[in-house]
Amino acid sequence: MLPTLLRSPRLLRGEISASLVVFLVALPLCAGVAVASGVPAGLGLITGIVGGLVVGLLPGSSLQVSGPAAGLTVLVYEAVHEYGLSVLGAVVLAAGLLQVLLGVLRMGRWFRAISVAVVEGMLAGIGLTIIAGQLYAMAGATAPASGVAKLAGVPELLMDSAGSATALSALGVGAATIGLLIGWPRMPERLRAVPAPLAAVAVATGASSLLDLPVARLRVQGLLGSIQPPGGDDLARLAEVGVMGTVVAFALISSAESLFSAAAVDRMHDGPRTDYDKELMAQGVGNTVCGALGALPMTAVIVRSSANVQAGARTKASRVLHGFWLLLFAVLFPAVLKIIPLAALAGVLVFAGWKLVPFTQLRPLWREHRGEAVILAVTAVAVVALNLFEGVLLGLLLAVVKSAWDTSHLHIEVHGTDDTGDASPHPIRVTLTGNATFLRLPQIIDTLEELPRHRPLELDLAGLRHLDHACRTALTSWVDRHNQAIPTLVPAGSATP
Repeated sequence: MLPTLLRSPRLLRGEISASLVVFLVALPLCAGVAVASGVPAGLGLITGIVGGLVVGLLPGSSLQVSGPAAGLTVLVYEAVHEYGLSVLGAVVLAAGLLQVLLGVLRMGRWFRAISVAVVEGMLAGIGLTIIAGQLYAMAGATAPASGVAKLAGVPELLMDSAGSATALSALGVGAATIGLLIGWPRMPERLRAVPAPLAAVAVATGASSLLDLPVARLRVQGLLGSIQPPGGDDLARLAEVGVMGTVVAFALISSAESLFSAAAVDRMHDGPRTDYDKELMAQGVGNTVCGALGALPMTAVIVRSSANVQAGARTKASRVLHGFWLLLFAVLFPAVLKIIPLAALAGVLVFAGWKLVPFTQLRPLWREHRGEAVILAVTAVAVVALNLFEGVLLGLLLAVVKSAWDTSHLHIEVHGTDDTGDASPHPIRVTLTGNATFLRLPQIIDTLEELPRHRPLELDLAGLRHLDHACRTALTSWVDRHNQAIPTLVPAGSATP
């Protein structure tokens, strides 16, 4: 990579320019995601630095950028709240090692088989939870523990804030930040060269300082002071069932989000395609390093990755350099971060959460693929009402059931119903073609029960491509009982295999 850049000064300038754009996008997001996750802001910066300097050098995807992601804030917050900040590093480290193992076993490609509706539902549920939780942060209030309580308490929060000058100031800063983020694409082209999150946070910071607003500011330790390697007691807790469940959730969700991001980034450029197994191992190495430092987990982040591609990046150099700029800023200018209002970062996260909810896709998805829309909605509601892990499991279960139903295409033909008489000796022949599974049993039984009860039945199963044991047993038993009720006309056991 380096020899190629040195031989092409123009390419080197392009990579440096792209890296600066990604750095400016990543800086407020690293701090904001950390605060939303309930951990010190420095841990978010450490994860961003590792995502650039470590993962950026590894093979996999050339142009996507890794760092702390809004999609994991809910899971991290729950883990820190339940097990403590000191255990976070052990969980992230173990999740990283699990990702490396999955990559070695060439499981990366299988993550592409996860239902898109489940992933979008997961992100929508996370987005709604982030929005609800960060509204409390914007007002300087403490958010309830559950997602449902967060959403239900928003009206009361707004009413309580109306009587507090401090809360109104914070809400005003957050609302102004969101408004600037929404309106930034309509700004003149020269202004749009500055990334929207950076511009919004900078304007909110400047305005709150000039007006001397009574709002809470970001607390930042030195970079070395933020590092919290897990101790022996923390690693020992990995033997607990709940902690290991969190490890698995971290590994699977961050892997899925990273590899879906890689697929999206591949559609944005004409360069080398992603090697999913190597990318999974790269993410695992990054999370292992983050865990050893006690930092936040990382994923590939589509916001930073798309900014990287749109800024003209063509090699890994831009994402590596963005990690270097983060390190340089954190070491040389930590005081700058301390003047940023927490409400401004909360506004950035509210906007990010809103973008995670696929509002524009729901209506066309409902018209064209109603089952997928149901899976998306149920997954999102379950993530908010239960938790991230259980919500995703429920979504995956629904996706499997839907796939089984869709593949159980079955055609039923009935012949010989035109005979007359109270006791016709001619049997009614029922022919099944396609795939017969237990999911189609109600349809088949309903058809059989509509046939004349005084006529014998003959069930032809020869045209089936698939017949599961449950369906075969239920159908033959039903036909045998039916025919035994008219023993003078037909012997029992008339199903044709």
